[in-house]
Amino acid sequence: MKVYIYSEAMDKIGKSGVGRAIFHQMNAAEQNGIEIVDDIKDADVVHINTVLPKSLALAKKLKKRGVPLVYHAHSTKEDFRNSYIGSNAAAGLFKKWLIKCYNQGDVIVTPSEYSKKLLREYGIKKRVFAISNGIDLKDYVRSREQGEKFRRRFGYSPNDKIIMSAGLLFKRKGVDDFVELARRLPQYKFIWFGDADLKFVGKEIRDAVKNAPSNCNFAGYVKKPILQAALSGSDLFLYPSREETEGIVVLEALAMKTPVLLRDIPVYDEWLINGENGYSARDIDEFEEIAVKILEGELPDLSEDGYRTVSEKSIDKVGAKLKQAYEKAIEISRQRQGE
Repeated sequence: MKVYIYSEAMDKIGKSGVGRAIFHQMNAAEQNGIEIVDDIKDADVVHINTVLPKSLALAKKLKKRGVPLVYHAHSTKEDFRNSYIGSNAAAGLFKKWLIKCYNQGDVIVTPSEYSKKLLREYGIKKRVFAISNGIDLKDYVRSREQGEKFRRRFGYSPNDKIIMSAGLLFKRKGVDDFVELARRLPQYKFIWFGDADLKFVGKEIRDAVKNAPSNCNFAGYVKKPILQAALSGSDLFLYPSREETEGIVVLEALAMKTPVLLRDIPVYDEWLINGENGYSARDIDEFEEIAVKILEGELPDLSEDGYRTVSEKSIDKVGAKLKQAYEKAIEISRQRQGE
């Protein structure tokens, strides 16, 4: 089977979760005997990842030509909200645009049962596959040496207790709560990886970042090796995001056996159980209480349990499911052409 994976504006989305998901798709496909082709004319099926205008235009063109098409639903109205200035006001229009895009697919792939449920609530009737973005376990291995290098690189001592997070600097990602926790817990070091143009994220987040306490470092975007070193060298991965379709960085933290504390949101309901394979909190007060207990050894270390859970989302298993989606797209496309 030959697949053409299309993604618009990779220079802009490459730093996002969508960018990492596309890389994972290619890896997963290749591990399952699926050939990634560079020429769309050679493809048995086309997999579209973006919802920008050129992506929709391409999808319509391919559909008219009878090319089997998979549309990847990375985005929802819910995770568009609380990002850039004006995103809440535009969320309704964005939802209509998403529906138009996703309905071009013979099948739709989305990262979780939660996001699949949202698409159904939008009224989308197409066949939807809930397939994790996945994680390459061979590529995410905790390293004491790399963790020590991370600490030296960012000026932390061996005795510092470090809470890290990662993501775009949006309110949706919980940057405001991260800063507030740093203010409440001056005995710990906080570091956030990821960036965004602060001119476009709103005054609340802009002020939070600019006025963060001295124990809170916004380190900007870093490449994967540095992020992996940070996961190896940190004592807690705290992810206060308010909305996700999956959260690839959470999979990465679990794969690196870094203790994890997440916000209690619906996307985790299907696979992360508080107190069994990770920890979750409902609000800032619970984040503070649970983070302290984890760092002071008052709660069990669940990192091995988290690793076993994320192993079910390994790249090879994801690739096998993607292959099923591609085969179904080809089947549905042929049926459509025979009508």
